[in-house]
Amino acid sequence: MAHRFVALRKDGKKTWLHDEAGRKVREVIWGDYLTVKRTLDDGRLEIDWAARSPDKRRTLYIAAEDTVERRPLEIVFVDVGQGDGAVLISPETGKDERIIVIDAGKEGNMRAFLNARFKSYRGFNFHAAVVTHPDNDHYLGFQALFSDHKIGFKTVYHNGLVERAVTGTWAKLGGEPVRDPASGVSYVTALAVDKADLTRLFGALPANTRYEFPKLMQAALQNPKIGTLRMLSTDHAKREGGIAWMPDFAPSNRRGYTIRVLGPVVEKGPGGKPALRRLKSYGETKNGHSVLLRLQYGQFSVLFGGDLNEPAEKFLLQHYTGRATFPKPGTPDHDAMVAEAQKTFRSEVMKSCHHGSEKVTDAFLAAVNPAAFIISSGDQEGHVHPRPDLLGRLGRYGRGDAPVILSTELQRSSRPLEDGAQVQKLLDRIDALATTLSSEALDAIKLDVKELARSNVEVYGAIYLKTDGERLMTAFRIETGSELEKWFSFRYAFNAKGELVRTD
Repeated sequence: MAHRFVALRKDGKKTWLHDEAGRKVREVIWGDYLTVKRTLDDGRLEIDWAARSPDKRRTLYIAAEDTVERRPLEIVFVDVGQGDGAVLISPETGKDERIIVIDAGKEGNMRAFLNARFKSYRGFNFHAAVVTHPDNDHYLGFQALFSDHKIGFKTVYHNGLVERAVTGTWAKLGGEPVRDPASGVSYVTALAVDKADLTRLFGALPANTRYEFPKLMQAALQNPKIGTLRMLSTDHAKREGGIAWMPDFAPSNRRGYTIRVLGPVVEKGPGGKPALRRLKSYGETKNGHSVLLRLQYGQFSVLFGGDLNEPAEKFLLQHYTGRATFPKPGTPDHDAMVAEAQKTFRSEVMKSCHHGSEKVTDAFLAAVNPAAFIISSGDQEGHVHPRPDLLGRLGRYGRGDAPVILSTELQRSSRPLEDGAQVQKLLDRIDALATTLSSEALDAIKLDVKELARSNVEVYGAIYLKTDGERLMTAFRIETGSELEKWFSFRYAFNAKGELVRTD
């Protein structure tokens, strides 16, 4: 069968699949995959909907003009609870498709999302995994993925700061930072650059080690479907035109989109050795040197902010504008720095730094100046993320009169009515077992129990971003349970003056 994708309507209206009589059956969104059975004489396409799910499979219809041959680039910010986790799905299909998992949260939600999205149609051979830094609310969700030898990644990237199987703080990164007498700056010099470094550090660990990050690296090393593991930084990247690019996503790869590596910024430490500078405390250093990526597709760009913090943002602004010191806010030099930094960092969408922590700089927010912010955070944590005082600052430094702030935590709430109905259904079914104990009935109850145990995080928290380089949409599922009203979205395009405007 042929396939097409749902188009983004020019009139801004929603799109539905219909039954044979023309009645609306299901709302679909830009980029949804359609298996086409045939084209009808009236211009409609007959769709084999849910072709890979026999229990949900049915024939539906859509106007051919509401479909396209090429899908948009898609980023799904998965609701992993407290932590970060995103999946980048390239617009290509077949062997040219590239899927990158950027962080995976702490629990099993990323694993569940990947299983639901990819298992039936393409399997689990992914292009890359990016562990932005060694905080377990970013990397621990990879444990289930790396430990499963049916799941593969061509490359696993990390920021070079890998925590050893020891106690303490700096000892985990290979020792205390070394001070450069010439500059007075202290550096972490024991970077893990390639697979050989990781094998030396983690290859011979006992299988029952209690240290989480070493256990993760060991699982990756032992997975035959993982190609290589390596550091990703401004030095450990593909260099073109004096700029660091993620391998396979440089301008010369001619994909129509690029991924630039903006951090961590590698410097020459004592003795000229590649190093990462100390950013105040241990925690600020490993967080502040997160792998920092900026995706550009046509007119639109997305910045993945990792767990950047105040000292990291100040360093990055100084580095990319060539300043030795950070200018005082309110001064002409400070304003000039922000304007110059926008050439590097300005993006239409920003994955907000550190789950909505308030410990970020106004200067960096102004340099990025996005129209939409994505915040990844969770309910059961003591950090009060996203911070209420940060939300006001995001609105102040975002682009336009009404910047959009989306949060995986805030877009998803509980399902008390659905769960209550499901419980009653289970009770009624159990009562029926008093007269029949068929295996079919028992199997059905098991399915209902699984539905009852389904995580709200997997269902409603994810935030979807889609762009074809000319238009951009951010969307999330509405918690109505209705097949006719499933999505809430914001749409953007650039007008003739080059200004970003909302089109929804």
